[in-house]
Amino acid sequence: MSGTAALPYFGGTGFIAFAHRGGAEYAPNQGRENTVFAFRQAVELGYRYLETDVHASSDGVLFAFHDAQLDRVSGHSGRIEDLTAAQIAEVRIGGRDAVPTLAELFEAFPDARFNIDAKADAAVEELVAQIRRHDAGDRVCVSSFGVRRLRRLRRLLGPQVASSVSAVGVALFAFLPGLARLLPVPGDALQLPRYQRILGLRFTVVRPSVVRAAHASGKQVHVWTIDDADAMNQLIDLGVDGIFTDRIDTLRTVLQQRGLWSEQATP
Repeated sequence: MSGTAALPYFGGTGFIAFAHRGGAEYAPNQGRENTVFAFRQAVELGYRYLETDVHASSDGVLFAFHDAQLDRVSGHSGRIEDLTAAQIAEVRIGGRDAVPTLAELFEAFPDARFNIDAKADAAVEELVAQIRRHDAGDRVCVSSFGVRRLRRLRRLLGPQVASSVSAVGVALFAFLPGLARLLPVPGDALQLPRYQRILGLRFTVVRPSVVRAAHASGKQVHVWTIDDADAMNQLIDLGVDGIFTDRIDTLRTVLQQRGLWSEQATP
């Protein structure tokens, strides 16, 4: 492995396999993404890094859920931020699974590490509170597409809690990797897509120069969301440090074939 991020969150694991929403396209998890059931399937496969997003209810409870609205996976309407925790507790994903709170995930999987994307400004304070309440700073990496939101998380949590590079920093590495490696870009890991469409054209984001610049800056490179075995192998050959996947079975097979899965040990 080439990445040099040294916080406890990254330590002693080798290549990092992230179960994206618990592995949303893994057959047993289809229709049950981001549930305790889905994350348990990932953990039982051997995953120790779990990815989720968080939103706050109208009364400040933090829920692990990707969308701002409930409609897509639950059949219920409404935005999480407009509903109370009691109302959300009545919702069922796929007709059977409750929407978990972040506290429930921390408690259900005490040996797992979490990559957590704060999806809304209202989630920031409670995310910080939950990380502190569960003494989870060593097993959390915080991220957000909101640049100011991510800066606020870093400010409140301090440098001992891992964070992703912001969208501005990712753009700098993607377009000017030579300059990026010379600048003090905050964050411990570039978490980025392999490709991005710009003005209708597909732009390759994860390139050798980007990986080299990230590693020279002491940052890891994590790519999302990769479900194809050939793409996984190509990215590993390129030297990336981790992959987010919905197909947790496929990534595990690829890493086993390459002798990397044995490094997925309990932190």
